[in-house]
Amino acid sequence: MQPGKTISSAPAAEPKAQTETDTKYIQIKNFSFHYGAKQALFDIDLDIPEKQVTAFIGPSGCGKSTLLRNLNRMNDLVDGVRHAGDIAVKGVSIYDPDVEVISLRKRIGMVFQKSNPFPKSVYENVVYALRIAGQSDKRVLDEVVESALRGAALWDEVKDRLADSALGLSGGQMQRLCIARAIANSPEILLMDEPCSALDPIATSKVEDLIHTLKRDFTIVIVTHNMQQAGRCSDQTAFFYLGKLIEYSPTERIFTNPSQKQTEDYITGRFG
Repeated sequence: MQPGKTISSAPAAEPKAQTETDTKYIQIKNFSFHYGAKQALFDIDLDIPEKQVTAFIGPSGCGKSTLLRNLNRMNDLVDGVRHAGDIAVKGVSIYDPDVEVISLRKRIGMVFQKSNPFPKSVYENVVYALRIAGQSDKRVLDEVVESALRGAALWDEVKDRLADSALGLSGGQMQRLCIARAIANSPEILLMDEPCSALDPIATSKVEDLIHTLKRDFTIVIVTHNMQQAGRCSDQTAFFYLGKLIEYSPTERIFTNPSQKQTEDYITGRFG
């Protein structure tokens, strides 16, 4: 299922036509998934466009986080799982035997529901993956730290605290630090699983503003229970129920004129 075209409010510059690769940047094709005997996803077909924000919404247990975690094969770490169908990025299956999983996860970064900074300094949190990869040039590391923290709208708040423990930051700052840590690795895609669920409204607003900025450089997929957040942040919205994709459209259409009654009932609070 492909989303329709979004309405741009950008100034009058000539828009770049979207290519097939843009609109089908991530292709989920007839994808089903089992945890042991329990089937969690049923025949999902979904094309996710490049450099937009796609929100997965639906009640708890509907499969949205399961699908998100399959996009970088995080569910491979769970015993007894199996899948049918395929997921491709830029036309290449993530399950291709030639695709190395660690490299895949470098290309597809993830930010989790609960901020999880390492018990290290702010600086060392950001450069952790680069050090693991063997990078030790301080000039390079310094540049990455500043760039990633600026990208996460955190630099001005922590530039004088880089040597301090990341655990001393506020909840919202820790979550933005985790985003900085993810983008320091130069991914193409950012997955966000309920990134604001533990944050207060002010911190949530900062992360939402950050998401708007980040989509200039990254394709973002976000799972959220917050309907208002999906409406504010996303370009496309997919509604899931009981492991099935019920509807996928531009966000404005989903929230103002959904085609499925189940979608309307969920968005208006009649169930969920």
